[in-house]
Amino acid sequence: MSYVLILGAKSDIAKACAREYAKNGYDLMLAGRSISELNDFATDLEVRCSQKIELIELDILKTNSHLSFYQSLSEKPLGVISAIGLLGNQSKAQDDFDHAQTLINTNFTAIVSLLSIIANDFEQRKSGFIVGISSVAGDRGRKSNYIYGAAKAGLSAYLSGLRNRLTSSQVHVMTVKPGFVATQMTKNMDLPEKLTAQPREVAQHIFKAQQSHKNCIYSKWQWRYILLIIRSIPEFIFKKLNL
Repeated sequence: MSYVLILGAKSDIAKACAREYAKNGYDLMLAGRSISELNDFATDLEVRCSQKIELIELDILKTNSHLSFYQSLSEKPLGVISAIGLLGNQSKAQDDFDHAQTLINTNFTAIVSLLSIIANDFEQRKSGFIVGISSVAGDRGRKSNYIYGAAKAGLSAYLSGLRNRLTSSQVHVMTVKPGFVATQMTKNMDLPEKLTAQPREVAQHIFKAQQSHKNCIYSKWQWRYILLIIRSIPEFIFKKLNL
């Protein structure tokens, strides 16, 4: 069985996905910055699951390195999961465009750069899958995180268009929209317990949905209906809400 490439591999959701795919018989390429920090994690995963785990250095913001990064892979992947994301600080982004640009590039622009290279290869091969982890924050702009949300909205639209383009080439593209997830990124936030997923739970949703060729999933599932309600609120009311 060929490799699955996981981008942003140091994140909690990425590591949970690595565990889920490895235990189901997939070899892995884990890519990210300072990837040597995952040596112990990779060794443990290899021992537990008897799968090959390869660590690859990748700075997603260095877009001019993306083509050489992909060309240098020891084996072209069966599929790719992008777990890259940066929540950042909305207040800082409002006053500091450098921070806003970092949020936009990390959550959208740089991901598009690399996934486009991979998509072109998959299209030629007429096989493969692409899973992009977006966010419910992209479903409607809210004053509390609209820079992050705008980038995620862009990513969701990109994945939708990519799915439309690649379906005739037998390439599966899936959008994942998590709500609250208990990760290092949200550890200082007061999250509602019943609406907060664990990374392992999200990873299980991703694996099951990807194997079933789903187009777009929310995790937890309740978020699909919560966002349906939020999107239906008239703008003259919505703009007065403290969201």
